[in-house]
Amino acid sequence: MGVGKTTVGKKLANFFSLTFIDLDCYIQARQHKTIPQLFEQMGEEGFRRIEQQTLQEVAGFENVVISTGGGTPCFFDNMNVMKQAGTTLYIEASPEVLAERLLLSKSARPLIAGKTKEELLAFVTRHLDSRRQYYEQAHLVFNVDQMLTKAEIEDKIENIANKLQTFFKNNCSKNSVEE
Repeated sequence: MGVGKTTVGKKLANFFSLTFIDLDCYIQARQHKTIPQLFEQMGEEGFRRIEQQTLQEVAGFENVVISTGGGTPCFFDNMNVMKQAGTTLYIEASPEVLAERLLLSKSARPLIAGKTKEELLAFVTRHLDSRRQYYEQAHLVFNVDQMLTKAEIEDKIENIANKLQTFFKNNCSKNSVEE
C-alpha cells in the first residue's frame, strides 16, 4: 500500500508497449462491487478466493503488466502462479517512506483511516514484516524510497525498465532468441 505499484506498473506497461491490468480494478469490474464491499460481504477468506481465481485467469494473458494488491502474493500458491506466468517485481520501500506517503495520500484507504503517524508506521512495519517472505521470492527487487518527485519517478522507471531488459536478455534461452 502506497509503494507505487500502479504508477510503476502503468509506466512499465507503456515503456514496453504492453497492456496494464490492476488486479483489484479487474476484480471490482468482474464482481460489480468494490474491494471493501467484497471484504464486508464475504470476509477476507471469500475475497482471497476470488482474488486467487482472478489471478489465475489474468496470469494466462499475454503481453500484460499486472499490478496486484499487497496481500495477493501471500495467499494460496499465488506467488508461484505469478512467477510461472512471468517476471515478478517486488517494489520495495521502507516502512517510514510508506507511512509518509500514505499520510499524504489523497485516496481513502479503509485499513488505515484515522491512524496517527505512529500507529500507521507500526501498522506498515507489521504488514511488511509478515509479508516480506513472500515479496522476496520475486525475480527482481527494486527499492523506490527515492521516488518522490516526477523526475525521480521517471528516472526510477527508466532504471527498472533497463534492468528488466537486461534480465529478459540474460534469462531467455538462446534458441528462443534466435528463432
